[in-house]
Amino acid sequence: MTGCESSSLVKRDIPAEIETLTKYFQDAIEKVKSHELISQAQGYLEEGKTQITPLTDKIQEHAEKIQEQMKSFVSDIEKQVRPMADNLQAQFMPLVDKMQAQFKPLADDLQAQMEQLFQTVVDQTKALLPPQ
Repeated sequence: MTGCESSSLVKRDIPAEIETLTKYFQDAIEKVKSHELISQAQGYLEEGKTQITPLTDKIQEHAEKIQEQMKSFVSDIEKQVRPMADNLQAQFMPLVDKMQAQFKPLADDLQAQMEQLFQTVVDQTKALLPPQ
């Protein structure tokens, strides 16, 4: 190998080494950027959490106030409706009692007829059986 040939081999190897070094630095830069992006994303999340926490506390506070107001509202409505419901029940109970009084004899009569019919079927079935 002459000096000229070894010089040309060095010239061919230098671009390959430069390419290898360039790729190495590009990979390193990508890793740093990736790490920076992760850190930046975590920072944004923490900042968002810091900003949202007071809002969620306020929302919770308002929700509790609304719940208390609704309790008194429902209580007021119940106070207004209770006398009407009691009055309605007082008016319907005599009607229900009257209907029950009218239907009870009919139900008792139907039951007696059904028992009589059942007894008749039993007696006729026994009559059809051969004597023992």
